[in-house]
Amino acid sequence: MQKLRVVIVSPALADANNGNWQTARRWQQLLSAHSARIVRQWPDAEALTSPDDVMLALHARRSADSVQAWHTQHGQRGLGVVLTGTDLYRDIGHDPLAQQSLTLAHSLAVLQELGVKALPPAQHTKARVIFQSTGTRQTLPKTTRHLRVVMVGHLREEKDPLTLMAAAGWLPPDAGVLIDHIGAALDPALGQAAQDTQAQCPHYRWLGAVPHAQTLQRIQRAHLLVHCSRMEGGAHVLMEAICSGTPVLASRIDGNVGLLGENYAGLFELGNAKALADLLLACRSPQTGRSLVAHLQHQCALRAPLFEPQAERAALHRWVQDLWTL
Repeated sequence: MQKLRVVIVSPALADANNGNWQTARRWQQLLSAHSARIVRQWPDAEALTSPDDVMLALHARRSADSVQAWHTQHGQRGLGVVLTGTDLYRDIGHDPLAQQSLTLAHSLAVLQELGVKALPPAQHTKARVIFQSTGTRQTLPKTTRHLRVVMVGHLREEKDPLTLMAAAGWLPPDAGVLIDHIGAALDPALGQAAQDTQAQCPHYRWLGAVPHAQTLQRIQRAHLLVHCSRMEGGAHVLMEAICSGTPVLASRIDGNVGLLGENYAGLFELGNAKALADLLLACRSPQTGRSLVAHLQHQCALRAPLFEPQAERAALHRWVQDLWTL
């Protein structure tokens, strides 16, 4: 295999520690057989002294300047664009820069199996699915005293934290369902809402930002991960839960269904706090709880092989090779 110079353009770097950065950093590691680096903007100083062979640009809109600059120098050769949730389910419908990135790229990558259908029909043949990956983790002991639930995601509109808070309000305080909500208040109003919910609902705790290692431990110890998101390209936290043996309750949006499968039993309609609360109560119920959680766990286990690191590494190397041999 020829060693190539691969540049990964990410609008977010380590200081943001969000999904784009996590993807960029993981891809850099998976492409260690090549020479891969991460930049916020291309061309950077290193590109001026050592030519790059392949660009993988995360985010069609926010990396549009780098995509244009690459195309001006190299044409389509080597140019791949990775589409995020805001790209697929918002920007490419109306934003000229995002639309231009789709046109200029030689090929496109989406991160879950329903992502392709969100693209304009003319771009379908350019697209491929690359599932993100995470390591398999031990399923830690889970208490029998109550149903422990965790939601992970910074408090911003796209993650729809208000649905979780409203669901907490539907739960009787003595239902035996305890909710931990992890995430920084990127929107101060949502942070205030979390504080208010915590004051009114003793079974809901907002923990704020928590280091990744501690977050993973909380996911491993939870009975369920809740994911209320409005738009997703393919949420990494779902994979982390699935590969920790923790089943998921998620909003029925393409970004979640594309990871969990069309027939997954733990889906609720977007924004329907009562439906989420009912699912939580069903998972706690003495009559239905054990069998329902076991069923969700079995469905998640069937999806887990999709998210193995060797599968993502192989797909990523195929993509890089295809981009180079155009």
